[in-house]
Amino acid sequence: MEALISLIIGVLTACGVYLSLRGRTFPVVLGLTLLSYAANLFLLVMGRLVIGTPPIIVDGTNGYTDPLPQALVLTAIVISFAMTAFVIVLALKTYKELGNDHVDGIHKP
Repeated sequence: MEALISLIIGVLTACGVYLSLRGRTFPVVLGLTLLSYAANLFLLVMGRLVIGTPPIIVDGTNGYTDPLPQALVLTAIVISFAMTAFVIVLALKTYKELGNDHVDGIHKP
């Protein structure tokens, strides 16, 4: 299971980096989104979610689940959604002003 999660995080990171290095704005936005997904999955996996244990320390239990990674991932999801919306609006504004969607602003055929 650990190998599968590691492979998924690696593929998401590799695809995110590849798309972030593209010359157009939409693949860059998708690449940044995939990178945020990979980071969120990494944070969640590092939290070692334990099923059937309470998220707080209670008398009479053997263990507990650390709620901090889940809270961090939830916060990161909200922030990444807001930043993705901002970057899309910024890309649309740039496309309207420059007439193309190249990242460097120079139109290449």
